Amino acid sequence: MPHPASLEAIYRYPVKGLSPERLTGARLEPGKTIAADRRYAIENGPSGFAPAAPAYFPKIRFLMLMRNERLARLDTHYDDTTHMLTIREAGREAARGDLSTAAGRAAIERFFAAYCADELRGPPRVLQAAGHSFSDVARKVISIVNLASVAAVETAVGAPVDPLRFRANFYVAGWPAWHEFDLLGRVLAVGAHARVKVVKRIVRCAATEVDPLTGMRDLPIPDRLDQAFGHRDCGVYAEVVTGGEIAAGDRVSGEQDATVSG
Repeated sequence: MPHPASLEAIYRYPVKGLSPERLTGARLEPGKTIAADRRYAIENGPSGFAPAAPAYFPKIRFLMLMRNERLARLDTHYDDTTHMLTIREAGREAARGDLSTAAGRAAIERFFAAYCADELRGPPRVLQAAGHSFSDVARKVISIVNLASVAAVETAVGAPVDPLRFRANFYVAGWPAWHEFDLLGRVLAVGAHARVKVVKRIVRCAATEVDPLTGMRDLPIPDRLDQAFGHRDCGVYAEVVTGGEIAAGDRVSGEQDATVSG
């Protein structure tokens, strides 16, 4: 790869649709997501999800930003050690619960039953299953966004665009705009040891219309992508093929072509 690039930022999203959490580093494992990424989801009425036999379900079954933009107004934090999810609204703590216990999950479910009352198809329920990620795709992936592509989107919409609208795991600096699409089928080295294989472009939905700070639906990003560039894509998915420790600031470089399926 002729373009030197670096891992500008690393994020995870412990609960689908809720706050991003910035990481200084992480350990990647083959065939897995970043630890705790989309570990939980809030069921929006009966979904059919079975924790004993977890399977991919479309995001419409859960509370999510594409339909429930008010989620962006919440400030949430998940603690790996205690399994505690804390929810703050308008600067004040609104709910907290240990997601490993029935009582803790019930506290969080009561909050969402009130907060999203007019958007629910049934009682909200905190979902989790060992080893499962409530990703938008069935594969266990890392999402990568090129910051130069975000800058190109800003030009197209004529307004600042917070990169967090795209809810990526990796934000990469140093590539030209849209260079990530040239990387399909390629193995990328991230830091000294980790390797990821780029497998799919990310088609963007109405979740990107929502300002991640205000919760306002204010920019028609998918439509502007289509009008300006002839597609609705921004970012790529990659699968971890070799594990290793990574950190913000690590070099990202291309190694080889690889066969991509799906």
